[in-house]
Amino acid sequence: MITITGATGALNGATVDHLLQHLPASELTVVTRDPARAARFAERGVTVRQGDYDDPAGLPAAFAGADHLLLVSSNDPAGDTISQHRNAVEAAITAGVGHVLYTSHQGAGAASPFVPARHHAATEDMLASSGLPWTSLRNGFYAHSLQWLLGPWQRTGVVSIPADGPVSWTAREDAAEAAAAILLLDEPVEGPVTITAPEAPTFADLTRSASDLVGNEVRFEVVDDDVWVERAVAGGQQEPMVRFLLGMYLAAEQGWFAGTDPMLGELLGRAPRSAQDVLREVVTGRCARTGEPGTDAIRPGRP
Repeated sequence: MITITGATGALNGATVDHLLQHLPASELTVVTRDPARAARFAERGVTVRQGDYDDPAGLPAAFAGADHLLLVSSNDPAGDTISQHRNAVEAAITAGVGHVLYTSHQGAGAASPFVPARHHAATEDMLASSGLPWTSLRNGFYAHSLQWLLGPWQRTGVVSIPADGPVSWTAREDAAEAAAAILLLDEPVEGPVTITAPEAPTFADLTRSASDLVGNEVRFEVVDDDVWVERAVAGGQQEPMVRFLLGMYLAAEQGWFAGTDPMLGELLGRAPRSAQDVLREVVTGRCARTGEPGTDAIRPGRP
């Protein structure tokens, strides 16, 4: 039995869809805070259980019988992420889960200036000391976030950021498919696994790509941190979110997102989507791969 948390979200929901192309629904269980939101899976025969990272007493039953547990990282901005993940790991131990796969992040590290990266590192440490077989899926920074991380360049003609560095922008759709491929392997992968697109362009590189796509020069500038924060807040953004995002740029400048790995392409059996593909989607409003309308999941969130 494969049990998947967070299946009503974009990442693990897509992973369930891929698994259903290869496995009968009877071999899958999804765990969600609100089972009504998982109705589309229930209608296909997938078992749906209620489970909440903030309800440690109820989680063991939600995870019961899992040979593999795909554990999504918390995206609750008001929650205690570390405690939530500890509840989930301890419930997996109690339930006797055979193998835990955790959706981590490429830049996981206790010294990162990006807060979620520190949470991911702490969770990986929990798993390493849990006694459970485990895998951390260190996904590259999700490329759809370029929609807001590049700023309002389509209106202003300028990409203005507080720091620059290489980032292995990775399509969330590709990461979801890779997770399914790993779950379907005959032999489970152990420990951290890097799941990234094959290139790590800087914001300056992406600005040049944007210029090519629109046929006009888009300027690029790196401004002082405080100036960038002041501008963003003056533009209507909430200061806590702005400072949260500032950590991402600083982590990029320090090289936390610079590495790439061929494993994603090997798992997919094709070339992963690139940051340029995603930029093209932003400009045209069409998905570069399918020609369908572009994603509407363009809002800040935890990677």
